Amino acid sequence: MSGRVDGLFVYPVKGLSPQPLSSVQLEPRRAFPADRLYALARPDGAYEPGLGRGISKRNYYVLVDEARLAGLETHLDAEAGVLTAAVRGHRVLSADLTTDTGRAEAGAFFARVLDLPDGTAPVVAREEGRRFTDMAPASDRAMEFVSLINLASVADLARRAGAEVDPLRFRGNVHLSGLSPWEELSLVGREFTLGGVRLRGTCVTDRCAATEVRPGTGARDLPVPRLLATHYGHTFMGVYAEVLDGGLLQVGDELEVGEIAA
Repeated sequence: MSGRVDGLFVYPVKGLSPQPLSSVQLEPRRAFPADRLYALARPDGAYEPGLGRGISKRNYYVLVDEARLAGLETHLDAEAGVLTAAVRGHRVLSADLTTDTGRAEAGAFFARVLDLPDGTAPVVAREEGRRFTDMAPASDRAMEFVSLINLASVADLARRAGAEVDPLRFRGNVHLSGLSPWEELSLVGREFTLGGVRLRGTCVTDRCAATEVRPGTGARDLPVPRLLATHYGHTFMGVYAEVLDGGLLQVGDELEVGEIAA
């Protein structure tokens, strides 16, 4: 098996835009820095400040139910805590999420975007030491997994479906090229390196209705889970991995695969 890192992406706010990276410094048993650092919590859901455990994504405003979020171009300056949003290049929000005022501005903005009832607004959620990943309800260890997407598998799905499939639908941290379609599934249970970073594949990624939404448009236009089930008999796309030895991960780094772990 041979491949290379084709792209790196971080998603600072759950459900919002990816931010491409040319490199990232990873630490053992930690996800991408700033990945899923914030979330837009439903005010009537299970989230409350100080929550020390992972809860279902249904407690947040995400693409599973709120496709229009994908129509926004967002960016978080993780160091400063400032979230900006634009529509077709026109900035419509700049809010400092480290302040009560900024969080209130962001909540009011997303309430308008989502057309929520008067008096209802998302809670801008942030918990020190926690991430709002889909794997967080499984365990704190799983909360820190890195997600990988094989571009050849995405292309194979597109060919079978007869439709364009943007890899960004799958919201992965690492895009891999040079593999055969579905070869990434064999990484589960194996140790491998990407450049100077050593990882272990942990599990496959089961896909939900969030992948039906076309990135950048807010249009729910492709039944991805149903297409996966029809053409492959499963709803997997990509795998999760745990960082064992940290280091600098860069676009262009080579994939080297070891033996299946005992």
